Amino acid sequence: MTQTDPRRRIPRTDQLLASAAAERARARLGEHVVAAVIRTAQQRARRGELEPEAVADEVAAQLAERSATTLRPVLNATGVVVHTNLGRAPLSTAAVEALVAASGYVDVELDLATGSRSRRGLAARAALLAACPAAGDALVVNNGAAALVLATTALAAGKEVVVSRGELIEIGAGFRLPDLIAATGARLREVGTTNRTHLDDYTGALGPQTGCVLKVHTSNYRVQGFTAAVDVGELAQLAGRHGVPLVVDLGSGLLAADPVLPDEPDAAAALNAGADVVTASGDKLLGGPQAGLILGSADTVAALARHPLARAVRADKLTLAALEATVSGPAPPVTAALHADPARLRQRTDALAAAVGAEVVAHDGRVGGGGAPGVPLPGWAVALPVAAAARLRTGEPAVLPRVSGDRCLLDLRCVPESDDERLTAAVRAAVAGPAGEPG
Repeated sequence: MTQTDPRRRIPRTDQLLASAAAERARARLGEHVVAAVIRTAQQRARRGELEPEAVADEVAAQLAERSATTLRPVLNATGVVVHTNLGRAPLSTAAVEALVAASGYVDVELDLATGSRSRRGLAARAALLAACPAAGDALVVNNGAAALVLATTALAAGKEVVVSRGELIEIGAGFRLPDLIAATGARLREVGTTNRTHLDDYTGALGPQTGCVLKVHTSNYRVQGFTAAVDVGELAQLAGRHGVPLVVDLGSGLLAADPVLPDEPDAAAALNAGADVVTASGDKLLGGPQAGLILGSADTVAALARHPLARAVRADKLTLAALEATVSGPAPPVTAALHADPARLRQRTDALAAAVGAEVVAHDGRVGGGGAPGVPLPGWAVALPVAAAARLRTGEPAVLPRVSGDRCLLDLRCVPESDDERLTAAVRAAVAGPAGEPG
């Protein structure tokens, strides 16, 4: 490197680390992150992509924009309420406040009155039992799959789990129920056929090796036509006569019946029909944080809580706090989106369309997250050119629309009304195109 080499003008690392921008960033970022931003700017300058004199400004700009997490908030304009790729259920304000309050030291496993250790998650448990009185007890674990694994492990490890062939589902990311059950040490005893399973099929399979009977809600698909299935009540009577527990996996997290989703099973109905254990997810129709809910008879839930695996899948304090607030607080965003007022939704959609010079089209939203497959949520969407979709996704704020054919559709069902102005600004920028050029 010669004396005239421009790379000699690149600021030294120690100078940049001592800059005011780096000092401010240390309040939000770790030292290694600050150093990485500096190295990246220096390397760009060495490659000739950045003038040496611009390195300090580039470092300051990058540090100002950088946060401790790379996750970006997204406005969900797809009309899919429980969107798995967007983290499923958005938390309510009450749940967010509870989560922040629980971020420090909290009495998650302590009785402050006596100073002695208490049962973990008592408040969340009490909230669930108040919301679902049909349950004798409740246990919270870290996700829905863990709830089912704990139940089948505790009740049927080394024995058989009797389940209908029509309920051997595959859930997200290629995870299959048969593989999940096999991992517990239990053996699957399949009965019936894909489309038809009768009570006699279960009766013929029950015996000394039966650990439990499992009924799974096929939440992410629907079999129609020449079909037959056994309801929870009939299965409960059969299982009771043979002295084996009945486990019902709902998946969706609905605690009580919802008139908007008349065919979606709920925990209260399953328990009242005789299920010994009901498992579900907290971040679906319940509208809370990712959690696995186990509701059932006091004796059965207590047996699950004592199993060694319960410690491995237990929920953390943040989940417990947010779950309690979701169940005890006002209706969460998921419930609000499912029950959105049609007239107000149309007004908001018309206002956005008028502001950006677009048309309004009929559009059906969806429950999502494997809930209520095939059930439409009638509404409307603002139709834009398809080229706007990529600009919306990468803009600020990030907006996820639905792309259908040659159109980019914006459904406001899941967009908080308080974000309407931000959404309008994002759409205007996307329609205008890069550098203000028409889109």
